[in-house]
Amino acid sequence: MEKFTGPFEYNSTRPHLKLAEYGRNVQNMVDFVMSLPSKEERNLYAQAVIELMGQLNPHLRDVSDFTHKLWDHLFIISDFQLDVDSPYPVPSRESINNKPERLTYPSGRIKFRHYGKTVEMMIEKAKAIDDPERKSMYVNQLANFMKLAYITWNKDSVNDETIKSDLSILSGGELELEEGVNLSKVDPRTTRGNLRDKASAKSHQSNTGGGKKRYNQNGGKRY
Repeated sequence: MEKFTGPFEYNSTRPHLKLAEYGRNVQNMVDFVMSLPSKEERNLYAQAVIELMGQLNPHLRDVSDFTHKLWDHLFIISDFQLDVDSPYPVPSRESINNKPERLTYPSGRIKFRHYGKTVEMMIEKAKAIDDPERKSMYVNQLANFMKLAYITWNKDSVNDETIKSDLSILSGGELELEEGVNLSKVDPRTTRGNLRDKASAKSHQSNTGGGKKRYNQNGGKRY
């Protein structure tokens, strides 16, 4: 066996990979396609490279317009210098490296964090309702939701007066519950317990045939 005596070639000394997920071999293939003098040959080999790229990255098949994505990657690997007939518009370096606009962080202050921003949005919507009857129903449901949110985060019982006071504060005094309205008793732990009891009872009823005795064709009881 012939002994290798030449210098080792490290990745750090090789040209930088434009898209590392495709590997060195695809990069070399693209470089080879770029070196072909005939555009007809370049088109033929470029199509073969596209098919190979699709096999190396099957997860891209879940992306909409899968083939378009592969052609964009082909031009990126070639550093936008490959001259072939693409079925899609050739991307530019500027469009690929263009950074999205910076999103502004919401700066609105939440008065009561345990209610959250959603409750404040619901209050603003309730204030815009013109129909008195519909508005009253909406406010009642909103107050019940506020009570649920309060108990969920504070793990303590809360009286209706606290919810009414918070509703008045958040709405700037525009929303008030009618006199004599009692909010539903809301206790997440009790609710979850009731749901478990109902599910257990339903399962037991199913296993025992719904509590009814069954009879076979001969009239005898079957248990």
